[in-house]
Amino acid sequence: MPVTLAVDAMGGDHGPSVTVPASIGFLEATADARVILVGRQDSLDAALDRHKAKNESGARDRLSVHAASEVVDMDEPPADALRRKKDSSMRVALNLVKDGVADGCISAGNTGALMAIARFVLKTLPGIDRPAIASQLPTKKGVTTALDLGANVNCTPQQLVQFAVMGSALVSAVDGIERPTVGLLNIGEEDIKGNDVVKEAAELLKASGLNFHGNIEGDDIYKGTTDVVVCDGFVGNIALKASEGLAAMLYDFLRAEFTRNAATRIAAAFAYPVLVAFKRRIDPRRYNGATLVGLKGVVVKSHGGADALAFRYALNKAHAEVVNDVLDRIAQRIAAMPAATAAAPAADPRPMPNA
Repeated sequence: MPVTLAVDAMGGDHGPSVTVPASIGFLEATADARVILVGRQDSLDAALDRHKAKNESGARDRLSVHAASEVVDMDEPPADALRRKKDSSMRVALNLVKDGVADGCISAGNTGALMAIARFVLKTLPGIDRPAIASQLPTKKGVTTALDLGANVNCTPQQLVQFAVMGSALVSAVDGIERPTVGLLNIGEEDIKGNDVVKEAAELLKASGLNFHGNIEGDDIYKGTTDVVVCDGFVGNIALKASEGLAAMLYDFLRAEFTRNAATRIAAAFAYPVLVAFKRRIDPRRYNGATLVGLKGVVVKSHGGADALAFRYALNKAHAEVVNDVLDRIAQRIAAMPAATAAAPAADPRPMPNA
């Protein structure tokens, strides 16, 4: 059975100028996939005309357009997008997943709106209070999967445990690691460190049956100490943005030093292959695509400023999650959790913040 992905083709900073060529490139490389481009018919027709493919792989035959008359702006309040734009490309794409027409949805649009609309349209899996944003980060050993990266700035201990279960299932399914190690991001490795929420979450994780490594510190993320890193969305988003800024700064520093004078430019010529390899290794485009885990459907959020190459990585991620039955694996692991660790509090009056 081909995997069908619905693409919010109007989302992000660039819209169809990125989503259309990325979708065509993805289909050329992925024989068992179909893509439904969702958006304004005239815009998509114009973009498709500009990116005509030879169709040697039948890519264009597996590409279709589903019209939507509205677009969610990047700075639009999520509540407005949810209530007022029922025919937005984002919502229509998610409805295709809900209706079983598509197996997954990819959008580079407004993160808060995507989370709000996806949660309303698809609902959460049984046993999950709140969806979380999960993404891979590069490490010395390969990659680690971190969550939450911005959806929930306030979390209960039980919700952190749910994040751990979802992250573990995601890594097990996509990366083939049977029992991924799970680390709880904290200000120290000792049990006495951290606030009350983190301390209680650590105790619950010890009793969860997961492969819990224990508390980890910020530098453990890039050491690759654990396969999964768990934290609330406030901490996770700051860690992510700080990491992206550091990577960009380091590359800029290297470029500045190698172009400082004639001698360094000559050295740069000899070091060029190393610089290219370094740039590729830390290139954020290779890790583009954050999964909204915990929903009754595969939803992947691309970076808003993604180019076609980066958007293809997000498409690849959604395809892999569908093929590897991530939703079923998460549901099975949540169902198998001890009641004391999986159950959420009877009442949590705090609303889910917008990313």
